[in-house]
Amino acid sequence: MDARTLDGGTKPDGGATQAPSRPAVARGNKKARMWWLKQLHTWHWVSAAISLVGMLLFAITGITLNHASTISAEPKVTQGSATLPAPLLAQLKTTPAEGAPLPDAVADDVEARVALAAHGKPGEWSEEEVYVALPGPGRDAWVSIDRATGAITSEHTDRGWISYFNDLHKGRNSGDAWFWFIDVFALACVVFTITGLFLLQLHARHRPSTWPLVGLGLVIPLVIAILFIH
Repeated sequence: MDARTLDGGTKPDGGATQAPSRPAVARGNKKARMWWLKQLHTWHWVSAAISLVGMLLFAITGITLNHASTISAEPKVTQGSATLPAPLLAQLKTTPAEGAPLPDAVADDVEARVALAAHGKPGEWSEEEVYVALPGPGRDAWVSIDRATGAITSEHTDRGWISYFNDLHKGRNSGDAWFWFIDVFALACVVFTITGLFLLQLHARHRPSTWPLVGLGLVIPLVIAILFIH
């Protein structure tokens, strides 16, 4: 009997490895596809969960920023004044290095008197005064101390909650923690988008409108940018 089989391999007793049959190859391909599908679904929903709240925040503030000129807000300005005690004023007689913050005891007293926290904030030192800018999301503030008399002058401008969230969107005066949050959030969005793209590819043959819709999402902003943005 001939050792050759119909699929081009040999029988086990013929000394050669038998080639896998077509059903076996199909089962292997299906198993690999299911493994990738499971991995993509896992990464997709995890990244979606991580970025869900942030994505909602950035989408809403994208609208408010786009209509900033039509959203009216009345800034609330609060001014303050006080006098630094003489023992603490003595700590301001010597001019430190450029950008040095207020001494801790002085910053504590300023916060108690005008309700502005200046701890660790860089100061602008001149012969006449120490000026500390205290900007933050949705607000601007500053405090000035006369180095001769100890007179404290401050101003705080609150532009409201919409401005607060708009500044978070832009990362304006939001600090290091928010800076790193934006990076992590952006990375989660990238993972969410890329895994979504691969999931579209895996399901596209059953959904004929997949790639036309993806192409539309590319063409619309491209056409607007080319024809209407100058």
